[in-house]
Amino acid sequence: MEELPVMNEEQLQGKIQKGKYVLFFSADWCPDCHFIAPAMPEIEQDFSDYTFIHVDRDQNLDLAAQLNIFGIPSFVAYEDGKEIGRLVNKDRKTKQQVEDFLSNLK
Repeated sequence: MEELPVMNEEQLQGKIQKGKYVLFFSADWCPDCHFIAPAMPEIEQDFSDYTFIHVDRDQNLDLAAQLNIFGIPSFVAYEDGKEIGRLVNKDRKTKQQVEDFLSNLK
């Protein structure tokens, strides 16, 4: 999974302008983020039409605030620069919940 460098929303828009992306917001100190992390390679493989990008919430606090990410782990999906879905809250997510979210994207 690609690691997003520190950037703002405008810079992010330039990066995700073409294609399908899923941003995975997490932090090193977050136990629920560590819970879902082992399932991420399989999720990435099952949804290979998306490019997955890990966003360290602590390094990208401004971006997280701009995107209204106030709980982690969280997922935001984009297609050609437009948000097409979000699974954003502070609750622990299971592999099945993440896959259901991705399966239901338009």
